[in-house]
Amino acid sequence: MIRVLLADDEELIRVAVAALLGLEPDLEVVAQAADGRAAVETARAHRPDVAVVDLRMPSLDGIEVATELARLLPSCAVVILTGQGRPAQLPRALAAGAKGFLPKGSPGGVLADVIRRVHAGGRYVDPGLAADALSMPECPLTRRELDVLRYGDPDVPVTLVARRLNLSPGTVRNHVTAIVAKLGVSTRAEATEKARDNGWL
Repeated sequence: MIRVLLADDEELIRVAVAALLGLEPDLEVVAQAADGRAAVETARAHRPDVAVVDLRMPSLDGIEVATELARLLPSCAVVILTGQGRPAQLPRALAAGAKGFLPKGSPGGVLADVIRRVHAGGRYVDPGLAADALSMPECPLTRRELDVLRYGDPDVPVTLVARRLNLSPGTVRNHVTAIVAKLGVSTRAEATEKARDNGWL
């Protein structure tokens, strides 16, 4: 019997997936979680064979959950589900240790087959997402520019970003100006959103 943990902040989806997997004779949903932090704690408590996690969740997203579980519970294979077909997140998900990556709109039997495959040591990436990921544009930002976005959510003052990165506020402003120009956006908030959508953050 393959023991499965489900993590999704949308209860209706989580319950529906649990019911669907419950029809499989070799799969057992042993626990559920409504956010990323709870997913990690629940996995530590129940030690599932496979964790099926949503890409976008509160507390920790699916990629952060995969990173934590790779460190804390390496025997647990992680499958990430994405609701909006985010191919840009695929390289980050695989680098974090995820063994499966597929859209929520996949046919019901596919998820069960993917769970079996990753439990047996294999991997699965939705072919459409993989093809889209290969055609994504290269990141035009430097590592330092990415740091400025990463450590400076749009509501964080420039002075605090500068302190976090051991830079002067003027240097951070210069980086923000370069970032906005390179990405063709108007604000730091738009730059952060574009970088996240493209999987660069």
